Amino acid sequence: MSYNWQQKDWPRFRFKQEGFEDLLFQFAEDSGKVSGVLQGLSAVDQLEAVIFNRVLEAMKTSEIEGEYLSRQDVMSSIRNHLGLNSILELVKDQKAAGVSELMINARETYAEKLDATMLFNWHRMLMKGNATIKVAVWRSDKEPMQVVSGAIGLEVVHFQAPPSGSVPTLMEEFIQWFNETAPGGLKTIKSGPIRAALVHLYFETIHPFEDGNGRIGRALAEKSLAQSLGRPVLLSLSHSIEKAKKKYYQALESAQGDNEVTDWLHYFISTLVDAQQDVQAQIGFVLKTGKFFDRFRSQLNPRQMKVIKRMIAAGPKGFEGGINARKYIGIAKTSKATATRDLQDLLTKGVLEAYGGGRNTSYQLDY
Repeated sequence: MSYNWQQKDWPRFRFKQEGFEDLLFQFAEDSGKVSGVLQGLSAVDQLEAVIFNRVLEAMKTSEIEGEYLSRQDVMSSIRNHLGLNSILELVKDQKAAGVSELMINARETYAEKLDATMLFNWHRMLMKGNATIKVAVWRSDKEPMQVVSGAIGLEVVHFQAPPSGSVPTLMEEFIQWFNETAPGGLKTIKSGPIRAALVHLYFETIHPFEDGNGRIGRALAEKSLAQSLGRPVLLSLSHSIEKAKKKYYQALESAQGDNEVTDWLHYFISTLVDAQQDVQAQIGFVLKTGKFFDRFRSQLNPRQMKVIKRMIAAGPKGFEGGINARKYIGIAKTSKATATRDLQDLLTKGVLEAYGGGRNTSYQLDY
């Protein structure tokens, strides 16, 4: 099989733009709506929307790679990196700390030119706590870098990246291309979604690191999109990808077989549109929780406040299975009798609504 990087026209990507003009228009329209809504929020609500979004992106970009992080660790780490905690919160999981640092750094440095140092710093953040990976260097193993699935002896090779020896040169070319296609560059790509799609495909094809390429590649796509929009993006590309992960891998595999990438652009821009529409619901959730706190804050004791904050931090769907006495005891560090009394009080006040009955009773927030 011939891969895109082995072909004579690499990396001169070709595509027919008329196939997805409606998607580009939809993205621009939704992006304008989100920008308008954000401008109408208070500074506190804007910050909460950013935190919620970065937590979601950190969680989902990791889940795509099969890593499931503690939401609480990710939340604490992001708040630490944003300087919102007067006393740094303990983050037990170094992977959560690393990907959270990457999420914040990529957002804060979106306007800066890309260089190898930035990519190495991102890789160093991402590989925190990983002692088996060569950190902040291009891959150098002589064995082929392959994307493989299937049981031992029945493996299917979906893609083979360029040899390690060519990575330094390929990455030098990629970084130059990235900066030249940015706004104001020598070869500016005016459409942000198109540029983001090409950035991700180009980087994933080179696959320059031993590990972490997918997560860094998605951060690069967001960086390029932010540069084109002239502001940090508020969307979770990884959340939309993770909802149909198989489709993502199929689209990427197909795109890495040819430098005619119309189908890839259609897939990627559709995913960006989905992500942009999702963020409107995320902002709605942030506003809803803000009003919820304003209503009940003075009525909650410290134990109840701690539990409610944890439930809200779990996102719109809340805890899987809701909160019950056992979970309450674990979070609030209290007795069963106190947990039962606190839960009944929250139910009476209308903070929670009950499901099931008897020993199977659980509770969700009653927004």
